[in-house]
Amino acid sequence: MKVTPYLNEIDKYLIADDVIDYGNNSIKQLAEALFQNAESELDFIKKAYEYVRDNISHSADINEDMITCTASEVLEAGHGICFAKSHLLAALLRCKSVPTGLCVTVQPSS
Repeated sequence: MKVTPYLNEIDKYLIADDVIDYGNNSIKQLAEALFQNAESELDFIKKAYEYVRDNISHSADINEDMITCTASEVLEAGHGICFAKSHLLAALLRCKSVPTGLCVTVQPSS
């Protein structure tokens, strides 16, 4: 599999913004804890992915009506829909300087 960035400016995949808000103290603390327990960058990526997968519920699965969006909202609430969980994963990775992009695929209606 060949990974081709959408942009050639890798720093764009490291920024914090209103949604990927990795300046949040809770996100920084979690990223640091996961990073410290990792044997390598790849292991950190795996640990971050598994944390979000295993510890953050999908809102629909728990019948939660509250909508979370930002990475910090997702972490605080403990749930989010797919894209919101992705925001948290991206924030954790970017917090430790792992370039992370987001891609949304929309299926055309038939």
